[in-house]
Amino acid sequence: MIVRDNLKFLLGLFCTVVFTTAWGQQSKMAAVKEGSYIPLYGADVDGSRVAVAAFLMDVYPVTNEQYLSFLKDHPEWRRSSIKKLFADGNYLVDWEGDLNYGKSHLPNAAVTNVSWFAAKKYCECQGKRLPSLDEWEYAAMADEKLADARSKEAYNNYILSWYERAKTQNNPVGSTFKNYWGIYDLHGLVWEWTSDFNSVFVSGESRKAMQGDSNLFCGSSSVGASDLMNYAAFMRYAFRGSVKANYNIKNLGFRCVKNER
Repeated sequence: MIVRDNLKFLLGLFCTVVFTTAWGQQSKMAAVKEGSYIPLYGADVDGSRVAVAAFLMDVYPVTNEQYLSFLKDHPEWRRSSIKKLFADGNYLVDWEGDLNYGKSHLPNAAVTNVSWFAAKKYCECQGKRLPSLDEWEYAAMADEKLADARSKEAYNNYILSWYERAKTQNNPVGSTFKNYWGIYDLHGLVWEWTSDFNSVFVSGESRKAMQGDSNLFCGSSSVGASDLMNYAAFMRYAFRGSVKANYNIKNLGFRCVKNER
């Protein structure tokens, strides 16, 4: 009996270790301290800063394997069942089935072709939420050593060089650098949804500089920029303004955050 109980204990311990290795690392969250920043768009003419409260952010984007687990528990979000209101025809379009991401996808690669609605629901089911645009940009300012590396030409060149590459969404999470906060893949893997992804173009409250989508793809779109040299950030804002919540794009994924307290 004692031997059997000890064996059960060791097996249980082994399962816990395997679970932590397979899932815990990817679900780990990093603490981002409170602060403020001047966003590319939306700063008042006096250059006022936007305050960002402390929050926790997933260290990695959500993976194919994690999203598959979500679909097993929530069949209404499977490809054959999801309502058209929540996703266009490209939702998980390259998966081989409702519960099969296929041999062409790594289990630990970031899930893509997932709409804003689906990403939002996934985070809510984890007791989390999508990051706000300001939270994402604030965390993404950091390189390996600085919380705000936007003034470093090499850092912006690194980001822009990624924008020119194709199919990085097939790489495993954690394949890019770990930034100042301990977060991977904010640049160099996939684009990511934010909770208010298009607010910079539609809000008339905190981001007064923009006047709608008409400015999106023309030279005047940079007039409201707080840093005209930060073309990498401009590309992100332009991309966000060009999508809708039910869109599913092959290089667009997501990660979750939650309030620190």
